Amino acid sequence: MNHLAHQPGLIDPGGRRITYLRLSVTDRCDLRCTYCMAPHTRFVPRPEVLSLEEMARLAEAAALAGVRKIRLTGGEPLVRRGVMTLIEHLGALVADGRLDELTLTTNANHLPAHAAGLAANHIRRINLSLDSLDPGTYRALTRGGDLGRALAGLAAAERAGLAVRLNCVAGPWLDLSEATRLVRFAAARGHAVAFIETMPLGPQADAAPGPDLAPLAEHLKATFDLRPTPADNPAAGPARWLVGPGGTPRVGLIVPSGPDFCAACNRLRLTATGRLHPCLGHPASHDLKPLVRAGADLATLARALAEAVRAKPAHHLMDSRPPDHQMNHTGG
Repeated sequence: MNHLAHQPGLIDPGGRRITYLRLSVTDRCDLRCTYCMAPHTRFVPRPEVLSLEEMARLAEAAALAGVRKIRLTGGEPLVRRGVMTLIEHLGALVADGRLDELTLTTNANHLPAHAAGLAANHIRRINLSLDSLDPGTYRALTRGGDLGRALAGLAAAERAGLAVRLNCVAGPWLDLSEATRLVRFAAARGHAVAFIETMPLGPQADAAPGPDLAPLAEHLKATFDLRPTPADNPAAGPARWLVGPGGTPRVGLIVPSGPDFCAACNRLRLTATGRLHPCLGHPASHDLKPLVRAGADLATLARALAEAVRAKPAHHLMDSRPPDHQMNHTGG
C-alpha cells in the first residue's frame, strides 16, 4: 500500500521528540467522577464535536507527522456511537506500520460488549480507571457507579487477552490500606497499577489535595520489596515504576508536581472538538477543526501539527497558573 512519505518528525523547542497523541473521542461519560467532572457538567453540543471520519483524518495526519502511538480517551471513549469504526480505521494504521501502537483508557463499563473487538483491531493493552475496591467509595467517587460492573469489564478484557494497567487517582479517599489492597489485587491478576497525583484542573482546581505519594511509595516498597526501574526507560512515560521480585507487583507513580515531570514529555492531546493541546497543564491550544472541515489534505494537517509542536512549552503551569480544563474535555 502506498502512503505519503513520513515527515521528519515532531521536535519541540526543547528537543523533545513528540511521538504520542491522546485523542479524546468524546467529552461524554456514563460516570461523573469527582476529580474529572463538575457536578452539573454541560457537554459540548454535538455539532461542535468532530465526526469519526474527521478524527480518523487527523490521526492519519499525526502518523504522517511522526506520531507513533495513539491512545483513545474521553470522557469514556466507548460511549461514542460508532466508535468501533474509528478503532477499525486506526487499527489498520497499526497493521500497515504507520502506527506502532493503539491503546485506550476506559472506565470498563462497556468492555463486555467491546473487549473482543478491541483485541481484533490491534489494541493490545488498555488503561482501566479503578480508584477504589470498596463499593461504597467507588459509588461516591463516580457519583453512582457500580464496582461490580467495572470488575465485569475487567474480566472481559482479561478474556480477550488485553494487557491491563489499573489507574488510581490518589485523592483524599486513598489511604495506605486501600493502596495496598489495590496493589495486591492487581498483582494477583497479573496487572500493573499506577497511582496518579490529583491534578489542579477543572473541578479539582480548588479542591483539597490528595495524599503525598512519597509516603505511599515508601510503604509499598517496604510491603512488597519493590525496587525502581531504570529512570531512562522511554516506555515508562511520565510514571516512575517500582517492581517487585520476579517482576511483580508493578507499581507506577505519576507525580506532575515533581521537578522532572516534563523533561521527557512526548505527547500531545487532541480534544473531541479538534483543539490541540501541546501541554495538559498550559492554556495554549490550537484549533484544527477549521482546517479539517475545510478539507485540508494530510500534508497540510501534518504541518499544522508540527507548527503546534514548535510552540510546546518546556513545563506545565499546574503549580502556579493551572488552566481551566475539565479532564473529560482534554482526555487527561
